[in-house]
Amino acid sequence: MKPIPFLLLLTALSPALAAEPDWPQFRGPKRDDLSPDKGLMKKWPADGPKLAWKSDDVGQGFSSVAIQGDTVVTMGDVGKDGAHLVAVSRSTGKKLWQCKVGDGGGGGGYPGPRCTPTIDGDLVFGLGQHGDLVAVSMKEGSEVWRANLAKDYGGQVGGWGYSESVLVDGNNLICTPGGATATLLCLNKKDGKAVWKGVVKGGDPAAYSSVVVSNAAGVKQYVTLLGDSLVGFAAKDGSMLWRYGNARNRFQGNTANIPTTIVKGNQLFAVAGYDRGGALLTLSGQGGKINVKEEYWTNQLKNKHGGVIQVGEYLYGDADDSGKIWCAALKTGKTAWTRTDDLDAGGSAAMTHADGLLFVRYQNGWMTLVEANPVKYNLLSSFKVPNGRGNCWAHPVVVGGKLYLREKETIWCYDVAAGKK
Repeated sequence: MKPIPFLLLLTALSPALAAEPDWPQFRGPKRDDLSPDKGLMKKWPADGPKLAWKSDDVGQGFSSVAIQGDTVVTMGDVGKDGAHLVAVSRSTGKKLWQCKVGDGGGGGGYPGPRCTPTIDGDLVFGLGQHGDLVAVSMKEGSEVWRANLAKDYGGQVGGWGYSESVLVDGNNLICTPGGATATLLCLNKKDGKAVWKGVVKGGDPAAYSSVVVSNAAGVKQYVTLLGDSLVGFAAKDGSMLWRYGNARNRFQGNTANIPTTIVKGNQLFAVAGYDRGGALLTLSGQGGKINVKEEYWTNQLKNKHGGVIQVGEYLYGDADDSGKIWCAALKTGKTAWTRTDDLDAGGSAAMTHADGLLFVRYQNGWMTLVEANPVKYNLLSSFKVPNGRGNCWAHPVVVGGKLYLREKETIWCYDVAAGKK
């Protein structure tokens, strides 16, 4: 019997050598901000978990990170050279490449890209704040194709510029130019050519939300929150299937509609801030005709831009941008608890979930660890991000035993696996 080579034996026996899970797009593989990680620390040291590495040269911006293999990709305004896609090593933080997306700056006095890149195999896609959409080689950062949602497709967006993270679904790349020409747009991801244009009659501007996939009522559809309404478009041809919330007491005319919609079977939970609220909807129908039933609308579950996540039968989010995070029953919309600690963590709160824990990142630079417990609020740990001075809006990412925090021109990578000190 031939001996098994040592390296092959080590690879087979050591789970540490197994490939780490990816986080290829905004809010993770399923766009639900639920990480597959297990075995994480339940309490951090007083000054925070151990820093694995930091990367200080990714440019200014509000993009989070996308991760595939040994590559972490984000976006930023690099100096005066405009908005770029920037890739760094997952193991060291060393910059690997950067590729220009478009002009820098931004609307509303907030310079820098807002989009989180989307990785799909050997391509990565980035959307700049002025509508520049590029496909780039994941390996070397070279441009493959580009388009501009405003110039090429008559796009219309609010004053803070394009902010969505584009969706890749099979060969389709789905994005939201907004307006009356191509409210929703499907491109071929390989060459950037238009496949179909979905239109809201009379137009509806792009908001700041990202598209999700739903198979409600047996019809595959792309769902997104626009400037005035929540809409569903047929995945096969872009025809509009239904529209909800086009009223002043719902989503119409709001300052900004931002959070990503939650999909659960035949139901959707959609929410907006600026003192609006959230709705649980049930979609039903036959033969492609879809009816929308509002199960409830509640002003108690408003959320500005930190997003809402669903864990089991409960929702977790932030009350507008107050920093008063809440837990509520998805089925009824009734609040189970609100935050009760006296920590000086405030402003908009973005969160992700892993291993029964909520990783909550506050606008003023605080990072907290909270138990995902629908019975009571339980703060476990906290620390201040070193350069967290305000407008800390990029969503946190937890994957592969690491916590990734994008803050201004820096990516911070922390060890949060149990056993780390």
